[in-house]
Amino acid sequence: MNFLLSSPTIEDFIRLLRAWRFWVLSAFIGALIGAAAYYVVPPPYRAKATVNVDFNMEQAWPKETDRQQFYFLERETRKMEELAWSDEIMSQLSSEFAIPVEELRGGKIQLSQPSEAGWHFYADDTDAQAAEALASAWADAFTLKVQSEVQAGNIEEFLRLEVTQSTGLPKERSISLSEYLLAGSVSFLTLAAFAVLFIKPKKQ
Repeated sequence: MNFLLSSPTIEDFIRLLRAWRFWVLSAFIGALIGAAAYYVVPPPYRAKATVNVDFNMEQAWPKETDRQQFYFLERETRKMEELAWSDEIMSQLSSEFAIPVEELRGGKIQLSQPSEAGWHFYADDTDAQAAEALASAWADAFTLKVQSEVQAGNIEEFLRLEVTQSTGLPKERSISLSEYLLAGSVSFLTLAAFAVLFIKPKKQ
């Protein structure tokens, strides 16, 4: 117990650094555990739909300063981001896919950092086709809602939106195998280091 609570010495660190075979074996075992976790309990699929957003700045603010254009972009972007997560769109998706709104907003769907050009709409699901359908529906609902707000005069009239990816979407695991391998290796190496430094009995 005293050894367990005592601080490691220089000799302990030297012994740890010399045990290169132990490090290699630990990393290998950790990677195997990470791979096993990936295949036994795989992460959900993630699909990505894309909407191209064009503010047409040359028409909206032809004679204004860069500072004014910056605040204009920030304001309009914030409006559209709020629409993407609005109750109306979330309720529509919830009804269509039988997914609670709380789950949708809790990470089931994600929006990339919005700006001019591509807005990426992500959806996660254990079924790849379900993830694709959800991402596509979200992108389409967002586009229609923003277009209606433009017609109503609530968003800049020169704004143009186009769904550039809504079918045949790229689908991949939300967490890659390499991330599992790295996490397993690092975790096992950390545990092994603590075992050597604090648990292994010292030589008398």
